[in-house]
Order: sequence, then C-alpha cells, then structure tokens
Amino acid sequence: MTLHPLWFIAALLLAGGLGYAIHSIVVRLKLAAAHRNAHIIEENARREADVLLREARVQAKDEALRAREQQDQENWNRRQELRTLEERLVQREAALDRKAEHSERRDLTLTLKQHAQEGMEGELRERQAGLAHQEAELQQRLEQVSGMSSEQAQAHLMQHLREELQHETSTLIRRAQEQAKDDAKREAVRIITTAVQRYAGEQVSDMTTSTVNLANDEMKGRIIGREGRNIKAFEAATGVNLLIDDTPEVVVISAFDPLRREVARLALERLMGDGRIHPARIEEVVAKVQADVEDMIKTTGEETVYELGLSGLDSTVVRTLGRLKFRHSYGQNVLLHSKEVAHLMAMMAAELGLDPTLARRCGLLHDIGKAMDHAVEGGHAIIGADLLRKHGENPVVVNAVAAHHEEVEAESLYAVLVKAADAITAARPGARHENTEIYLKRLEKLEEVARRFKGVEKCYAIQAGREVRVLVEPGQVDDQAAMALARDISKQIETELDYPGQIRVTVVRETRCVEYAR
Repeated sequence: MTLHPLWFIAALLLAGGLGYAIHSIVVRLKLAAAHRNAHIIEENARREADVLLREARVQAKDEALRAREQQDQENWNRRQELRTLEERLVQREAALDRKAEHSERRDLTLTLKQHAQEGMEGELRERQAGLAHQEAELQQRLEQVSGMSSEQAQAHLMQHLREELQHETSTLIRRAQEQAKDDAKREAVRIITTAVQRYAGEQVSDMTTSTVNLANDEMKGRIIGREGRNIKAFEAATGVNLLIDDTPEVVVISAFDPLRREVARLALERLMGDGRIHPARIEEVVAKVQADVEDMIKTTGEETVYELGLSGLDSTVVRTLGRLKFRHSYGQNVLLHSKEVAHLMAMMAAELGLDPTLARRCGLLHDIGKAMDHAVEGGHAIIGADLLRKHGENPVVVNAVAAHHEEVEAESLYAVLVKAADAITAARPGARHENTEIYLKRLEKLEEVARRFKGVEKCYAIQAGREVRVLVEPGQVDDQAAMALARDISKQIETELDYPGQIRVTVVRETRCVEYAR
C-alpha cells in the first residue's frame, strides 16, 4: 500500500507540531525550575546578608566596647600618674619646708654662736691681759724674794736640770745593762733550745729518713754513677736526698714527705735487684713504683674501711683515707690516730645510746683533710668536710669533721664526741711531738715559696731543709734567667721564713734531646 504524499506531509506537520508543543512544555518547566532556584538563591543570599550584618554589628559593638575599656584604662592610668606626681610634689614641698625650717634654725644657731664667740673672745682678751699683769707682778715679787734676777734664776734652773739629767742618764744606763743581761740570757736559752730541736733525736730520724741495706759497698758506686749522674737523676725523679756516707752497706733516704720516701725506697730496692742503674731506667722504675704505691694506698683505704665495718664510702674518699698512712701530725701516724679515734667514738657512743657505726664513721674520717692540706689552702677540718660533702657523705659526719677544731658550730652529739676522742688520743703520753710538726711545716713552706715562681717545674726541700732544689722548664727559663731565679727565690725565702743558719737554693736547668732509630 502506497501513502499519498499529502498524508505524508500532514503526518510530518503533525509530528513537528507535537515536537514543538513538547519543546515548549520542556522550556516552560525549565523556566519554572530556574525561577524557583533563583528564588531559593535569593532567599539564601538574603539570609547570609542578614547574618553578616548581625555579625558586623556585634563586632562593631565589641570593638567599641574594647576601645571604651582601653580609653577608661588609659584615663585611670593617667589619673594614677597624676595622683603619684601630686603626692611627690606634696612630699617635696614638705621636704623643702623642713629644709627651710632647719636652715633657719641653723642660721639662728650660728648667729647665737657667733655672738657668744665674740663675747668669749673679748672676755679671753681681758683675762690674758690680767694674767700678763699678774705674771709681771709675780716675777717682780720672785726677784725681790730670791734676790736674783731672771737671768740668774734661769742659769740656776739650767744647772738643776743638768744634774737631774745626769742622774736620769745613769739610771737609764744601769737599766739598759740589766735589760741586756736578761736579753742575752733569753737569747742563750733560745740558741740552746734551737740546737736541741735541730738535733731532734730518734723521732726525726723515724719521721724523715729510711735506710736501705746494700749487698756490698760496690753498689754505692753504681748508685752514684759516673760524675754522680745516677744519684742526681734519682733525687730529681723522687724528690728525696740520698745520704751515702761511711756507714758500710747502708744508704739513707732523707725526705720530710713519707710518700716520697716510700717511693724512693721501693724504687732503689728494685733498681738494686735488677742491676741496671742509669738515668732512663731510674725514671722508668720510679714511674712504676709510683703506680704501685697508688694501688697500695687504695688497698690500705679499703682494708681500713673493712676493718672498722663501714660501707658506702665513695672510692675517692677511700683512696684519700689510704694516703693518711703516709701522713704524720705532731709525730703521730694520722691513719693509726684516726682508727684509734674511731674505736673510742664507738665505745662512747654505745655508752650514750648513740649509733656506734655512725660514730666510727665520724672518728675515722675526722682528719681526712690532712691528706690534702699540703696542696689545698685552709684548715684540714674544713678541707676534709668539703671533700666529704662533695662526695655525698652523711651531713652528720660532714659537720662532725668540720667542727672538731671548733671552726664551725657543732650540730650533733657526734661532733662533740669527735672533739673529745681526738683530745684523748692526743693527750696520751708520747703521742705527739710538736717540734717535729713545726719542722715539717717549715719544709713544706720552703717548697711552696719556690713553687710560686714562673717556669718552676718541680722543687724539693732536701738536707733537712738546708737546701731547696728547683727544677725549671728549659724552654721558659734560660741560663741567665736561672741565675736570677735562684737569687729571687733566696730573697723571698729570707722575707717569708724564719730559720736557723742558711738555706742553699739550687736551680737545675736540663735540656733533653730524644730521637728514635726505626
């Protein structure tokens, strides 16, 4: 079946009309939706604008409130400043009023004093005139009574004074002669006492010398060495004085420092046992012995602490305690003295109901500062207390150590017991020899004076304090400066020390050149 063209055209027109109608409907729907969206957007925008407006108003109110508060604070501060200034002005006005009043009173007082002084000066002039008139009358009367003129009376007075002067001179001469006799007697006693003190007997021998037995007298020559180089190297390395005299098979080691003397004794015994004695070997052996002695000091401290049943002591404190084995005070070995004090403390503490262990601790450590008082300024009690405090010791022990010579106030019964026990051990007959302590202190002071000078490396007091040997850095002190240094040290010793006889100052400058063949 074939469609007629008109029907086809009509169908097309109908379809186009339907499409247009549908398109129009769609467009209307879209427009309606667009209007609704626009209305919604407009509402949202209006709401946001209202919110922003309200926030802006609130913010503006806050800023205005803050500005008002700031202005009020500034106004208050200004009022305070004005009030302060006003008070200051009032105070200044009051001070000025007081000063003006005081000035007026002072001027009035000065005026009154000036008038009074003028009146007194006039009265004084009148009195002086009256006294001069009276003096003239008295002189005239004296001349009439004595029958002598003023020149004759003056000559008579001079004769009388000359006779009195001769009598006084004779009296003074006689008194001076008696005083000279008394001074001579005291000086003689002092000289004899000094001689006895320098002799010092067995005590100083035990305190300052050690003896080393030799296998034969041939060993003395090996110790001395060619041109004395071995003995010089040994004395320089150890700081002692070797005395090689006519005593067969014996060498005496002299030094006031027991630690040096012990190092020298052990080093000399090792050198003799080894057989090789020369400067390089001497320095090597001395260094090894010093290390061994340090180990022995540590062991001694540990054994002492173990013997007394103590614990918790710092290792540095234990090592320092071991050094007391080589320290003497007034002739007493300080370590033995400390142990004796510790035992006495424990017994007294037990009787008083105190802690015996704490008491032993206080007694053992009370003189620990003596191990360092030659190197640190101050009394040994304060030095020891500072050491113990630094290493965390019990405050009761620290106070007992510091207070046992009353340099600080005792804060516990343990401090009082330490003073009592220390006095008991010191009062034991033969326990102390003050002369020896003074002698050793003088030797330490002698070394200290020499050590102050620039360029000094080591210094040792030898020959019982009659010589100080000074080793200098060759790079800092040349030969000319070494001579000047010896003179300066001797002058300083003369200024600071009191000593009998004379002290020899020897400055040693030695340059060593070392190379290694590889």
